[in-house]
Amino acid sequence: MAQGVSERAVTIAMEGGQLALEGIFLPGEGDECMGAVVAPPHPLYGGSMDGPVVNELAYACQKAGHASLRFNWRGVGASAGTTSDKAEHADEDYSAATLYLEETVAAPLIAAGYSFGAAAAIRACQRHSRFRCLLLVAPPPALFDSNALAGLGRRLLLLTGEYDEFAPPEALEAIASGIPSATLHVIPEADHFFMKGLADISRVVQGWL
Repeated sequence: MAQGVSERAVTIAMEGGQLALEGIFLPGEGDECMGAVVAPPHPLYGGSMDGPVVNELAYACQKAGHASLRFNWRGVGASAGTTSDKAEHADEDYSAATLYLEETVAAPLIAAGYSFGAAAAIRACQRHSRFRCLLLVAPPPALFDSNALAGLGRRLLLLTGEYDEFAPPEALEAIASGIPSATLHVIPEADHFFMKGLADISRVVQGWL
């Protein structure tokens, strides 16, 4: 854990009370800080809130003075339920985390996610009015509607690796070029899994926030 970071484990209740997700909350600075919901990558391929990229996003938000809540999808870690690749299940999980953060942070929210989680963040912006900006790391174009993204009208940061085969820079550049509020940053020598470039993610996110 990053030095000076005070985080706490939380339990996120699902609608209906039949499931609960595990999460980690990082407080921000002051009463006017924003809060970011940070979603991990695909649950069937090892995606969890403990991944380096998800952690880096949460810590970057904290360093910029904002709160964050990262969570595990259902069936991952200590989250109840069965793992699923269905978008509707991801949307339910993301909504539960959003409702938890809405009760904790008074200011506007940031929808954030990595890969599969980035696609879920886009859909969350369509459902929740308190999201004012989007922070997307390596969002695979195959998993989201680019027209819907453009129509959101939110401030948008897209990050991807130079060698990302799932979220190619060229494809994201074509999408970002049609969104006036979008900023695209390509991280040199990184691929979809960011064995290189974690420090660049933190630096870019902090500066953008």
